[in-house]
Amino acid sequence: MKAKEHINVVWLKRDLRLQDNEALSNALKSGKRVLILYVFEHVLLNDAHYSERHFNFIKESLKDLNENLAAHHTKVLTVTSDITSAFNQLQEFYKIDTVFSHVETGLLVTYNRDQEFTRYCRNNLMNWEESKNNGVERGLVNRDNWFENWETYMNNALEVFQPRDNQFLNHLEIETLETILSITDLTTPEATKFQKGGTTMGWKYANSFFENRHEDYMVNISKPEASRTSCSRISPYIAWGNLSIRQVYQKAKRLKSTAQDKRHIGAFISRLRWQAHFIQKFEMEHTMENASVNKGYHKLKKTLSDSYQKAWKEGQTGFPLVDASMRCLIETGYVNFRMRAMLASFFTHILWQPWQSATTHLSQQFLDFEPGIHFPQLQMQAGETGINNLRIYNPTLNGLKYDPDAEFIKKWVPELAHLDPPFIHEPYLMTEMEQAFYKFSPGVDYPMPIVDIKENRKRASEILWNMKNDAEVISESYRILKRHTLQDRKRMLRND
Repeated sequence: MKAKEHINVVWLKRDLRLQDNEALSNALKSGKRVLILYVFEHVLLNDAHYSERHFNFIKESLKDLNENLAAHHTKVLTVTSDITSAFNQLQEFYKIDTVFSHVETGLLVTYNRDQEFTRYCRNNLMNWEESKNNGVERGLVNRDNWFENWETYMNNALEVFQPRDNQFLNHLEIETLETILSITDLTTPEATKFQKGGTTMGWKYANSFFENRHEDYMVNISKPEASRTSCSRISPYIAWGNLSIRQVYQKAKRLKSTAQDKRHIGAFISRLRWQAHFIQKFEMEHTMENASVNKGYHKLKKTLSDSYQKAWKEGQTGFPLVDASMRCLIETGYVNFRMRAMLASFFTHILWQPWQSATTHLSQQFLDFEPGIHFPQLQMQAGETGINNLRIYNPTLNGLKYDPDAEFIKKWVPELAHLDPPFIHEPYLMTEMEQAFYKFSPGVDYPMPIVDIKENRKRASEILWNMKNDAEVISESYRILKRHTLQDRKRMLRND
């Protein structure tokens, strides 16, 4: 019986790129032939945080990878399976010495999966070598020197993908493996309003931003319509690893050194830093997936309302900017940060619903769903950290300020499009004469507000402000600050 060839495997997860992929680089330096593997895992296919738009983006990313790998006579082996089952089947053909991947800061199900895979590797005499992802570190107990380490990592040389001939299993060998594994069809819908996945598309967005779209970045960042052009729009490509933050960071730094107006690129770079900061926070305190990081807020009780939650999810709350933002998010997978914060604030404060009830709906809609951003931000907007300022967004005032001509609302709430802007923002205030003139009936053509925003805002503010004086909230706030506060916070905030 012929001895099995010893190979190494690169297990792709949220690092769907060839360049600046440390796991891939390490595998190519190992001296053994390499198989690149992606597994559509049942635990994620069945997880409520994920949706079809995410898997389509991943498939588009894999197709883009395969187009670039064709020159090297290989492709990604893409299967639907449990991870251990996939490796069991692979080991019928090859002896796998080392698995290379990155450290994933994901949902609890992926953490549990990783623990199971650690045991699997040990039992099967396989090594598992995990690389740091975007400067996030596992096993930290505090943030001492974290930013200096992150900045050093960001300025390190990029990993260059330059494989030699015959370093990969070839197409024929992979096609043989496909005969025994459950292969995933990578076909995706052509006509959608979602951004397409893949490194090639990611760099198209990044390059157009750096070339000219950044010029109004700070001016338009909070405007729901203008931000769709002026913001980078690369968050999905970072979330799924089509681009590394290090690649983007270094390109932004080069541009900043020559830009006439450095403020816009400086503000963009600061957001790359804060993105890593929040993911690191989630890495160090994973319990915030299900419970408030500040345990003092566990005693906060809210009454669930199916009708409120249904109206919010469907964009039928009677508050035009809220509804426009939700409908836009559902159809395109994107709204800017301010609109995301407003959606979360409206749900948790104005509707007085627990943030946990918003997690899966929002994660399913966000094309750039990143667990390390998602849960810390939801808790921050819900006012349940004890260390952040309480922000209760007024959707009417935000609409008047950031969408004064109702351009965004008209686009996504077409039943209001024939009204003049003052009426679009508050259609429920129209007089009977105005309703007759515009042939519009509040409550018939568009919902009346489902809550009294003034009254509900007052209730939320009073309860949450009073809770800041709770002994457990205060104690927990000190703990959180000690564990997560950056000693070099001022450096994180600088834009020069």
